[in-house]
Amino acid sequence: MSVRLDHGGDELDEVHEINVTPFIDVILVLLIIFMIAAPLATVDISVDLPAANAETAPRPDKPLYLTLKSDLSLAIDNDNIGRAALAATLDRASAGDKQQRVFLRADKAVPYGELMALMNELRGAGYLHVALVGLEAEKLPP
Repeated sequence: MSVRLDHGGDELDEVHEINVTPFIDVILVLLIIFMIAAPLATVDISVDLPAANAETAPRPDKPLYLTLKSDLSLAIDNDNIGRAALAATLDRASAGDKQQRVFLRADKAVPYGELMALMNELRGAGYLHVALVGLEAEKLPP
């Protein structure tokens, strides 16, 4: 509640107006903070995926991505891991659920033999549900 002081009279009148300028200032500062923080919150691994023209399948709520980069290093979601720790890290990421589908992303510069070796390691660790991830290509006319 604010009061207007008028030097002309002896009565103090109440002003029924809300000063919204500080509120707008706070909202604009929050907007700027979120505009700066939002792009920094999304971290993605740069992988040059090959294209495929197959029908897209619906994605699960929390997919488990295993990435084989062009330098043959591995990452689960956005965390780099070593090959020796692959099975243990997958067990932690999937909470021990070996029936969970593992989405395998590989750079198109990775040799086919390396991709198959990684799939053999996944099979050896007990993960038999593997989906290969690729970019969507334009459909060719029949």
